[in-house]
Amino acid sequence: MEKLLRVGITHGDINGIGYEVILKTLDDARMLEMCTPVVYGSAKIAAFYRKGLDMQPVPMTQSASAEEIHDGAINIINVVGEDVKVEPGVETHAAGEAALAALTRAVADLRAGLIDVLVTAPINKHNIQSESFAFPGHTEYLEAQLGLEGDKALMILCSDDMRVALMTTHMPLSHVPQAITREGIVEKLRVLNRSLVRDFGIHAPRIAVLSLNPHAGEGGLLGTEEQEIISPAIEDARGKKILAFGPYAADGFFGSGLYHRFDGVLAMYHDQGLAPFKALAMEAGVNFTAGLPYVRTSPDHGTGYDIAGKGEASEQSMRSAIFAAIDIYRNRMREDAATANPLRRQYYSKGNDNVVLDLS
Repeated sequence: MEKLLRVGITHGDINGIGYEVILKTLDDARMLEMCTPVVYGSAKIAAFYRKGLDMQPVPMTQSASAEEIHDGAINIINVVGEDVKVEPGVETHAAGEAALAALTRAVADLRAGLIDVLVTAPINKHNIQSESFAFPGHTEYLEAQLGLEGDKALMILCSDDMRVALMTTHMPLSHVPQAITREGIVEKLRVLNRSLVRDFGIHAPRIAVLSLNPHAGEGGLLGTEEQEIISPAIEDARGKKILAFGPYAADGFFGSGLYHRFDGVLAMYHDQGLAPFKALAMEAGVNFTAGLPYVRTSPDHGTGYDIAGKGEASEQSMRSAIFAAIDIYRNRMREDAATANPLRRQYYSKGNDNVVLDLS
C-alpha cells in the first residue's frame, strides 16, 4: 500500500476565498483516505470563516511545526499572529503579509522533506509584494526558491483533457513580443515535453504551438514572428525529437476542438492560453508549476474578493489541485523507478552475428 502523502496547503490571501475552499475541501472525510493535509495558516482565522459560513466544525490538529505533523489527521500550523485583522473582500497589507508567511514556511518545509507536495491557495499579487517577495506571482517565486541550477519553471493549466502551458506569464502585454525568442520557445517546449512524460505519464506527447499574431500572421501581413521566430523554433524542437506542431491561429484553436488532438498546448502569452482554458475548464482547472524538482499545484482561480465570506465559492478547483499534486508526485515516482536501471544497450555488429558490442 502506498503511503499517504503529506500535502502542504497555504492559506493564500486571508481576505479572499482561500479559507472557504480549503474548509469545504477538507470537510469531506474521504480526503484523509488519500492524504495527510497540512494547512499553513491560522486556526483562529479558520474558525472565523467556519462560523461565518455556518459550517460544521472541521477537526484540525494544531501543530507547532511540521516536525509534529500527525499522519491521518488534518493538521494546521499557525504561521500568523493572533491579532491579524480579517476583512473579507478587502485588499490589505496585512493579508499580503499573512499570505507570504504561509508560503515562506511551507516552501521551507517542502525543501526539507517534511511535506511531500505543495498546494497554494490564491494570493493577491499586489499586496504580497515586499522585500522578501519581488515577483510577479507564485511561479516566478517558486522557481527562485525551489529550482536547482538551470531549472526553469513552466506554468501549465491542466484538467482531465487539456494541458495549456505559457511561453510568457505575468508581464504587460506590450512586453510580450520582445520576450518571445526562438531559444525561449525551444526551452519551454523541452520542459513541457518532459513534464508530459514524467508528470502526466504520456508517451511521445504531441504538442501544439499557438501563433502570436492574428491568423498566424497571414504570411507576414499581420506580423512576422511566426515566420522568423515561432516556426523555426518548432523545427528546432522537432530536431530534438519533440513532437511539436504549428503555429496554429489562436482564435479558433480551442473553439474548433482542435486541442483534443494534442497532449499539450504552448500559448504565447497569459490570456491567450488561460482565457479559453478557464472558459472550458474553470471549475476543475488546476495551475501546475512544471520544471522544478518539487510538485506544486493551485486552483486556477483568484482571490475572489467579490464573493469572499459569502459561502458562494466552489471548492472543486482546490480539490482537483490536491488530487493533481498527488497524481503528479506518484507519476514521478513511477517514472523514476522505471528508468532507474535501464537495460544496457547492445547490438550485433553487421556481418558478424557472433559478436555483441556494448554501447552503454
